Amino acid sequence: MAPTSEPPAPAGRQVPRLRGWARLCAAVAVVVAAFGTVLSTGVGGPEAAKVISNLGLCVAAISAAVACLVRSATFRGRMRTGWALVGLGVLSWGLGQACAVWLDTFTGSVPLPSEADLGYLGMVLLTPVGLLILPAATQTPANRARSVLDGLMVAVSLLLMAWIFVVEALIEAGGDSALALYVSLAYPLGDVVIVTIVLYMLAMQRRRGRTAVHLALVGAGIVAFAISDIGYAYLNLIGAYASGGMTDIGWFAGFSLILLAAARPVARESAAGESGDGTQPFGVLLPYVAVLAALVTSVVWFARTGQSSAFVAYSRSALILLIVGRQVLTLLENRGLTRNLEARVEERTAELYASEQRFRALVQHSSDVVTVVGPDSEVLYQSESVRRVFGYPARVLTGRRLTSVVEPESAGRLADALLSVSGRPYATTVIELTVRHRDRRTRQAEITITNLLGDPNVGGLVLNTRDISERKELQEQLVHEAYHDALTQLANRALFRERVTEALDTRGDQDDVTVLFLDLDGFKEVNDSLGHLAGDQLLVRVADRLREAVRADDVVARFGGDEFAVLIRSALGSGDGETVAQRIVDALHEPFRIGERDLHVRGSVGLAAYAALDAGDPRSGDAEQLMRNADLAMYRAKSTGGSGYASYDPQMLAGLVERLQLEADLRTALERGQLKLHYQPTIDMADSSVIGFEALVRWPHPVRGMISPLDFIPMAEATGLIVPLGRWVLTEACRQAMEWSRESGQPPMKMSVNVSVRQFDRGDLAAMVREVLTETGMPADKLCLEMTESVLMTDTEENLAQLVRLKALGLTLAIDDFGTGYSSLAYLRRFPVDTLKIDRSFVERLGGQTDDAALASTIVQLGQSLGMSTVAEGIEEYGQLAALRDMGCTFAQGFYFSRPVPAGEAGRLLMEGAGAPSLVRESA
Repeated sequence: MAPTSEPPAPAGRQVPRLRGWARLCAAVAVVVAAFGTVLSTGVGGPEAAKVISNLGLCVAAISAAVACLVRSATFRGRMRTGWALVGLGVLSWGLGQACAVWLDTFTGSVPLPSEADLGYLGMVLLTPVGLLILPAATQTPANRARSVLDGLMVAVSLLLMAWIFVVEALIEAGGDSALALYVSLAYPLGDVVIVTIVLYMLAMQRRRGRTAVHLALVGAGIVAFAISDIGYAYLNLIGAYASGGMTDIGWFAGFSLILLAAARPVARESAAGESGDGTQPFGVLLPYVAVLAALVTSVVWFARTGQSSAFVAYSRSALILLIVGRQVLTLLENRGLTRNLEARVEERTAELYASEQRFRALVQHSSDVVTVVGPDSEVLYQSESVRRVFGYPARVLTGRRLTSVVEPESAGRLADALLSVSGRPYATTVIELTVRHRDRRTRQAEITITNLLGDPNVGGLVLNTRDISERKELQEQLVHEAYHDALTQLANRALFRERVTEALDTRGDQDDVTVLFLDLDGFKEVNDSLGHLAGDQLLVRVADRLREAVRADDVVARFGGDEFAVLIRSALGSGDGETVAQRIVDALHEPFRIGERDLHVRGSVGLAAYAALDAGDPRSGDAEQLMRNADLAMYRAKSTGGSGYASYDPQMLAGLVERLQLEADLRTALERGQLKLHYQPTIDMADSSVIGFEALVRWPHPVRGMISPLDFIPMAEATGLIVPLGRWVLTEACRQAMEWSRESGQPPMKMSVNVSVRQFDRGDLAAMVREVLTETGMPADKLCLEMTESVLMTDTEENLAQLVRLKALGLTLAIDDFGTGYSSLAYLRRFPVDTLKIDRSFVERLGGQTDDAALASTIVQLGQSLGMSTVAEGIEEYGQLAALRDMGCTFAQGFYFSRPVPAGEAGRLLMEGAGAPSLVRESA
């Protein structure tokens, strides 16, 4: 049972209160010394000593009683009851003393027994009850039983000593009456009980590591009482007791000690009821000390008197039985503790074994290979997973130097990496090495090295190795796709530009660099009449002929659509450029067999040589300028009827006027609202339902007719018109989505809008989008912004911040034409992208005779692993749809479902809730 007490005094107030109590101790000590001096020396005569003793004992008893009662008022619960009963017991003794003084004063004698004995016996009854009520810590049944045996040992020992010194003599002396004898025996026996309780409780307090100063003072006071009571009984036995004698000093000192106990401030540890952890020797040895004292007393008594006593014999026998019982209890408890300890050890051992087995299983079956080596690369431990990853049994590597089983170049890098971390505890480094599989295949491995030489459980360098060959292959494939055209596998614009720059930088004084631009004549008609699949097959055949027509060192590239380019390095004045251009034109005269048809296309080739550049132009050595000149020459060749080539002439710059006019017309179209939006539906792969639209801008020029986005979007990008154009497209798409919602009575459909990297350069894209959403009332979660991979690769940190701000609006972000640029997987994890749109070049390879689903499947799996949805673009056949559906692609777009259609037709599709097949029929 936990004690209940008043709150402990704060540390700042505790010291002054203890100082006040120390001064009280000094004053009480002086009073007790003076009282003892007066009674022991007899100063003033027997009558004066008697008066001083009678009054002093009354005052001391009542003062101690008041202090105990006042102290009880500061506690709650059992603590209050215990101190109150102790105070009442002391008060009872004081009242008995007052009664004795009254009898002695007015009758001249104090008979035994008398009314005063009622007060004295009240203390014998109330005080032990109060001490027993004082709270103690909860004990187990075994501890409680041992505590009872300890108390009985102390009580029997004290009772034996009291019998030898007092009780037996009182019984032999008899008395005036049996009641007088019982009263005489009650005092020493009551003192034995009280002293036993105090000593035992004091021992228990010490056993729990507490000071218990209050209890010690009460115990000392009761011991003083016991000494006086024994003296009183003995003197009464021989008829020599007189009030004011030496025996009264013990009673006075006892009350003084109880007064000090009640007045002592509450210490922190006693008030909080805290206990220590250790077992104090005093609490353990107290029963044995009491027994030893009783046995010594009985032996000395027998040696001096030569008498025998049945009580003494029985008491000694009882002590022996109690000791035996306590030892048996201790033995049983120790056996129980031993069994419990053994059970806990077994349980803990089983847990450790299970943990070890679990760790071993995790290590052995991990996708990583775990190796522990010494500083000299000797393998100290090798996980069995090395067999699964690299084909080697663990025993083959254990004990060997790891640098001896890898390639020489990799061994040197591994040794350097081990050395770099060996001197730094818990240092880590990561390296990539080429490791040869046991079947002689070369694998790429990523190794994380951690220095755990100082860990006694490891004592080595830990190598976590994983096979990253597939990741490397995917990375290389993505790099290849970033620099090569997906359809023809020729170099793309980015790689071609790099090659031109490299050629210009390394050009000698007698060297020339020539760029050819090729545009196919009649390709658009093939695409429109026979479809994109036939057009793509034609482009592949054209690429093959270009490879055959050029020289081995020439670089052939496809820029997109039907535009090709060739880089030629030759000597000045050699005319190699014109020769290659003519061979290309001649090669294209031969018809192309596509399916059952022979297709005839011609090529217009523009030629621009470095030697023809204006030396005064600051951009004369610029690759972009050279390519632009070739582009201008190609337009000249096309304007002359096609199927030929034209060399760049500075006069061709006049053709730029037309582009400037086109730019001015675009500005006018923006101001006058001449642009239109067409909408291509996005289809859910699961049920072929329309779940949204992609808004695509169209320009019906009042003079030139419908201008392709491939013609004016790049110009808008270059001139910055893409920013106002992008805002108009976003506003119109959101407005149209809300109009459809009002007409259908349904929530708005998902609307996808393309954003340009130039819009990200402005830095206020998020604010612009927020304004449009507020203006049109479009819910943010129904808007998807699509961007190309270039957004991820240019000004990465700023664009990341922009994307985070856009994402905070609640809209969806998608990467358009994924796979055609170079996207690091690390960037995909960093950027808050929701959707990957698979470029149509990957989709075109599906479902035909040259079905190549690897890259499309990889992108779908990549999206799934990153928690992104995937949209396949350019689906034109059912086989492509079925293949993508099997891969787990989420959404789809393409002519198989619907071409981009005006708002009215798109609204009709939405209102009718058309599925995929009906979309095809209606849009055909």
